[in-house]
Amino acid sequence: MTDWWWAYLALGVFAGFFGGLLGIGGGSALVPVLALIYIAKGFPQEHVVHLALGTAIATTIFTSASSVWSHHRHQAVNWSVVLEMMPGVVAGAFGGALAAGWLDPRLLVVAFTLLIYGLATQMMLDTKPAATGALPGGVALSAVGGIIGLLSSLSATGGASLTVPFLVKRNIRVHEAIGTAAAVGWMLAMAGTLGYLLSGMGKPDLPDSSAGYVYTPALAWIAAASMAIAPLGARIAHRTPAKKLKRAFAVVLYLLATNMLVSSFR
Repeated sequence: MTDWWWAYLALGVFAGFFGGLLGIGGGSALVPVLALIYIAKGFPQEHVVHLALGTAIATTIFTSASSVWSHHRHQAVNWSVVLEMMPGVVAGAFGGALAAGWLDPRLLVVAFTLLIYGLATQMMLDTKPAATGALPGGVALSAVGGIIGLLSSLSATGGASLTVPFLVKRNIRVHEAIGTAAAVGWMLAMAGTLGYLLSGMGKPDLPDSSAGYVYTPALAWIAAASMAIAPLGARIAHRTPAKKLKRAFAVVLYLLATNMLVSSFR
């Protein structure tokens, strides 16, 4: 099979740049492109979507780590909220990843496309949620974390697109909400990756160098490039109109998700 290291490197640059620029996880953009690469490499069709999802969420472990540390240094992570959400987030992300291993790939593609359309529309409209009430108690907050973990694990997104609006609506200031969502996203990625590793174990015809549904060569190149380039995206974010960048990225998400949806039904 052709070695596609250069494509993984470019994907890592893309994900890291926009992750640093817009504060979002790169999985939403990685999944459809990884699926195209895996098809071109001749991977079994029934494993392509699962491998793309598993690899994308695994990269989030590395790309979000530096983000969490940076937000923590600026005292922008509400660790009490993180700890209360943690049981639900871990259970939801782990369960979603295990369930993904048994779901039909086309069903996964449809679910992924709908979630990405929602994320892209939110970015296109630049919606800013208004505060409507206080945070719920520990059990309810953990349950919310479970829903976020489940949906994010099935779509390989970092969860920020769901966590930030929820926290802002509950009177958490936006910078603290973003930092807290980054910490939640890191836990989500850890649990989701473990789930994709286990759900893919023993599956026949998986490519060499894969660990369950995580394709390690792609993970290594993407993680290295995204971690190196993310600080550049963060610096540029302070000098560029954010609204225009979000809309441009939203268009990219629409196109990638639509292409993946159409290709899966050909």
